[in-house]
Amino acid sequence: MPASSIRWPLRPGGRLGRPRRTRLALSLGAAVSAMGLLAACGGGEAQPANVVATGQAPSYYPADYGQVIEASRREGGTLNIYSNTDQENWAPIFRDFRRKYPWVTKISANNLDSDEVFQRVLSEQATSGSPADVLVSNAAQGWAEFAAKAGALMPYKSPEVEKLPDFATLLPNVHAMSIDPLGVAYNSSLLPKEPTSIQALADLVAGDQGKYRNKITTRDVDGAFGFSVSHAFTAARPGAWTSLQRILPLARPETSSGTQLEKIISGEYHAGFFISAAPAYPMIENSGGLLKLAFPKDGTVVLPRGIGMNAKAPHPATAKLFTDFVLSEEG
Repeated sequence: MPASSIRWPLRPGGRLGRPRRTRLALSLGAAVSAMGLLAACGGGEAQPANVVATGQAPSYYPADYGQVIEASRREGGTLNIYSNTDQENWAPIFRDFRRKYPWVTKISANNLDSDEVFQRVLSEQATSGSPADVLVSNAAQGWAEFAAKAGALMPYKSPEVEKLPDFATLLPNVHAMSIDPLGVAYNSSLLPKEPTSIQALADLVAGDQGKYRNKITTRDVDGAFGFSVSHAFTAARPGAWTSLQRILPLARPETSSGTQLEKIISGEYHAGFFISAAPAYPMIENSGGLLKLAFPKDGTVVLPRGIGMNAKAPHPATAKLFTDFVLSEEG
């Protein structure tokens, strides 16, 4: 299945459509229409505990959903997740999922590169079988290639699908767990001013190429993440090539936002662009003001983080509960 066949809403700087559910309308409004508010709020303040109905499914779920809950009780309270999501981002989700289904006491979530999520599962499936129950990644091509393989994804229609906006269904059996905005991360002690756009960053580095050569980073377009976000930005803003042609000869590619952010904090890079806000915010909070993030005014790409289930998940019922939870009002 080619990546172009995915319903993947990589639309920079514009509206994503009108969601049918208020919670997504609010989150997308924050991610797309009010970037200044998102950047100002960050992740610094502790949020009040979410209200969850312990052991109870929402009223609109099928009458036989109780069978899924009971099957999960018999699976030993274990859930294994392969993802490219940081532990700081998972923490409140796992906290509330355990409150909702207290028997799920052992949740394992590794932090892999976007493409590695699928590569590891396929490698394990080819030998003794994979322990992965749930897969989470924002690699569009990775999802397309994985879904095209017979018996890779568990067929399942979540009761939440009808409550979600159309763009939340990325592929059959793959949905958007979140919508992540991508920005320009920079070391505030090394950059003279905030780069408010890709063009502003281009103007800055072009003005002193000796200073900024190999000091700017972006995602490697050989990977699914880098290709997807770069294609989205240039397809929606064809004029952006003028800026990119000035930046890219001076830039170095990386395969992970985490690696980019660490090197920006250390000073190896002065700045990086097309960096996900999801891993950035916890690092910003702990950087003492050194690391900052700006959302480009000439186009902010928002990238869905897809969630799907391994067709041979060792804990299929618990995987369904988790998928439904993260797509739900509570989740």
